[in-house]
Amino acid sequence: MYLFDQISVFVVNRPGRISRITAILTEHNVDIRALSMVDTTDFSILRLIVDKPTEAEAALKAKGLTVKKTAVIAPKLDDEPGSLHRMMERLRDSQIVVEYTYAMIPCRCDDACIILRVENPQAAANILMAHGFKLMTQEELPTRE
Repeated sequence: MYLFDQISVFVVNRPGRISRITAILTEHNVDIRALSMVDTTDFSILRLIVDKPTEAEAALKAKGLTVKKTAVIAPKLDDEPGSLHRMMERLRDSQIVVEYTYAMIPCRCDDACIILRVENPQAAANILMAHGFKLMTQEELPTRE
Protein backbone atom coordinates (compact mmCIF):
# COMPACT_ATOMS: atom_id res chain seq x y z
CA MET A 1 0.00 0.00 0.00
CA TYR A 2 1.34 3.41 -0.93
CA LEU A 3 -0.55 5.46 1.65
CA PHE A 4 1.20 6.46 4.87
CA ASP A 5 -0.34 7.50 8.17
CA GLN A 6 0.94 10.94 9.10
CA ILE A 7 0.49 11.87 12.75
CA SER A 8 -0.41 15.52 13.41
CA VAL A 9 -0.07 16.76 16.96
CA PHE A 10 -1.65 20.07 17.98
CA VAL A 11 0.43 21.89 20.59
CA VAL A 12 0.24 25.23 22.39
CA ASN A 13 3.23 27.50 21.75
CA ARG A 14 5.09 27.12 25.06
CA PRO A 15 8.62 26.09 26.01
CA GLY A 16 9.08 22.34 26.21
CA ARG A 17 6.17 21.42 23.96
CA ILE A 18 8.30 19.50 21.46
CA SER A 19 10.40 17.77 24.11
CA ARG A 20 7.19 16.49 25.71
CA ILE A 21 6.16 14.88 22.43
CA THR A 22 9.60 13.45 21.70
CA ALA A 23 9.79 12.07 25.25
CA ILE A 24 6.50 10.21 24.78
CA LEU A 25 7.65 8.80 21.44
CA THR A 26 11.04 7.82 22.88
CA GLU A 27 9.34 6.08 25.82
CA HIS A 28 7.40 3.96 23.31
CA ASN A 29 10.43 3.34 21.06
CA VAL A 30 8.84 5.20 18.13
CA ASP A 31 11.31 6.48 15.54
CA ILE A 32 10.63 9.77 13.73
CA ARG A 33 11.47 9.53 10.02
CA ALA A 34 10.14 12.91 8.83
CA LEU A 35 8.66 15.98 10.46
CA SER A 36 7.30 19.39 9.70
CA MET A 37 6.03 22.06 12.05
CA VAL A 38 3.69 24.90 11.16
CA ASP A 39 2.90 27.57 13.69
CA THR A 40 0.39 30.30 14.27
CA THR A 41 0.37 32.88 17.05
CA ASP A 42 -1.08 30.56 19.69
CA PHE A 43 -0.48 26.98 18.58
CA SER A 44 1.50 24.76 16.26
CA ILE A 45 0.87 21.61 14.27
CA LEU A 46 3.69 19.08 14.38
CA ARG A 47 3.38 16.62 11.49
CA LEU A 48 5.26 13.35 11.86
CA ILE A 49 6.02 10.27 9.81
CA VAL A 50 7.03 7.54 12.25
CA ASP A 51 7.88 3.87 12.05
CA LYS A 52 4.93 2.88 14.28
CA PRO A 53 2.04 5.30 13.64
CA THR A 54 -0.63 3.35 15.53
CA GLU A 55 1.53 3.12 18.65
CA ALA A 56 2.52 6.79 18.36
CA GLU A 57 -1.08 7.93 18.06
CA ALA A 58 -2.20 5.86 21.06
CA ALA A 59 0.72 6.98 23.24
CA LEU A 60 0.24 10.66 22.45
CA LYS A 61 -3.54 10.51 22.98
CA ALA A 62 -3.03 8.67 26.28
CA LYS A 63 -1.04 11.70 27.48
CA GLY A 64 -3.90 14.04 26.60
CA LEU A 65 -2.55 15.44 23.35
CA THR A 66 -4.80 16.19 20.39
CA VAL A 67 -3.70 13.91 17.57
CA LYS A 68 -5.00 13.31 14.06
CA LYS A 69 -3.99 10.69 11.50
CA THR A 70 -3.95 11.73 7.85
CA ALA A 71 -3.18 9.74 4.70
CA VAL A 72 -0.15 10.98 2.76
CA ILE A 73 2.02 9.57 -0.01
CA ALA A 74 5.82 9.49 -0.35
CA PRO A 75 6.98 9.80 -3.95
CA LYS A 76 10.54 8.86 -4.80
CA LEU A 77 12.16 11.41 -7.06
CA ASP A 78 15.34 11.32 -9.09
CA ASP A 79 17.89 13.37 -7.17
CA GLU A 80 18.34 15.91 -9.97
CA PRO A 81 17.04 19.34 -10.98
CA GLY A 82 13.53 19.26 -12.43
CA SER A 83 12.28 15.98 -10.97
CA LEU A 84 10.01 17.69 -8.43
CA HIS A 85 8.69 19.98 -11.18
CA ARG A 86 7.88 17.03 -13.47
CA MET A 87 5.93 15.35 -10.69
CA MET A 88 4.04 18.54 -9.81
CA GLU A 89 3.10 18.99 -13.48
CA ARG A 90 1.55 15.50 -13.58
CA LEU A 91 -0.52 16.29 -10.49
CA ARG A 92 -1.55 19.68 -11.90
CA ASP A 93 -2.54 18.10 -15.22
CA SER A 94 -4.76 15.68 -13.29
CA GLN A 95 -6.31 18.47 -11.19
CA ILE A 96 -4.83 17.11 -7.94
CA VAL A 97 -4.38 19.81 -5.29
CA VAL A 98 -1.19 19.58 -3.25
CA GLU A 99 -2.02 20.85 0.24
CA TYR A 100 1.54 20.69 1.58
CA THR A 101 4.82 18.86 1.20
CA TYR A 102 7.99 18.32 3.22
CA ALA A 103 11.22 16.35 2.96
CA MET A 104 12.08 13.20 4.83
CA ILE A 105 15.26 11.47 5.92
CA PRO A 106 16.96 10.20 2.76
CA CYS A 107 15.94 6.86 1.35
CA ARG A 108 18.41 4.01 1.33
CA CYS A 109 18.74 4.52 -2.40
CA ASP A 110 19.71 7.15 -4.93
CA ASP A 111 16.27 8.77 -4.84
CA ALA A 112 15.12 11.89 -3.04
CA CYS A 113 11.98 11.36 -0.97
CA ILE A 114 9.24 13.77 0.00
CA ILE A 115 5.92 13.57 1.80
CA LEU A 116 2.87 14.88 -0.06
CA ARG A 117 -0.53 15.66 1.39
CA VAL A 118 -3.03 15.89 -1.44
CA GLU A 119 -6.81 16.08 -1.51
CA ASN A 120 -7.10 12.51 -2.86
CA PRO A 121 -4.03 10.43 -1.92
CA GLN A 122 -5.11 7.25 -3.71
CA ALA A 123 -5.87 9.08 -6.96
CA ALA A 124 -2.56 10.94 -6.75
CA ALA A 125 -0.68 7.68 -6.14
CA ASN A 126 -2.36 6.07 -9.15
CA ILE A 127 -1.63 9.08 -11.38
CA LEU A 128 2.02 9.26 -10.37
CA MET A 129 2.56 5.53 -10.86
CA ALA A 130 0.85 5.71 -14.26
CA HIS A 131 3.42 8.36 -15.21
CA GLY A 132 6.36 6.20 -14.09
CA PHE A 133 6.96 7.68 -10.64
CA LYS A 134 7.84 5.28 -7.84
CA LEU A 135 6.19 5.57 -4.44
CA MET A 136 7.62 4.45 -1.15
CA THR A 137 5.71 1.95 0.95
CA GLN A 138 5.52 1.94 4.75
CA GLU A 139 7.87 -1.06 4.74
CA GLU A 140 10.50 0.95 2.85
CA LEU A 141 10.73 3.69 5.47
CA PRO A 142 14.39 4.36 6.16
CA THR A 143 15.61 2.85 9.42
CA ARG A 144 18.71 3.29 11.52
CA GLU A 145 19.92 -0.21 10.68
